[in-house]
Amino acid sequence: MKVMVEEDKCCGAGTCVLIAPEVFDQRDEDGIVVLLEEAPAADQHDAVREAVSVCPAAAISLIEP
Repeated sequence: MKVMVEEDKCCGAGTCVLIAPEVFDQRDEDGIVVLLEEAPAADQHDAVREAVSVCPAAAISLIEP
């Protein structure tokens, strides 16, 4: 799994951080998503998929083999 974020789409809702804090963070100054782990471990995959599905701005996408 490879995670990609589009910062220009991010609205700063923060749901991704709440769901998968090992993979996502937010910038202090504006709340925009920060990708911490482009290729998360297998035990994080379900959480990352959930974060993608609930992102209100559709700013997170996945490439899965």
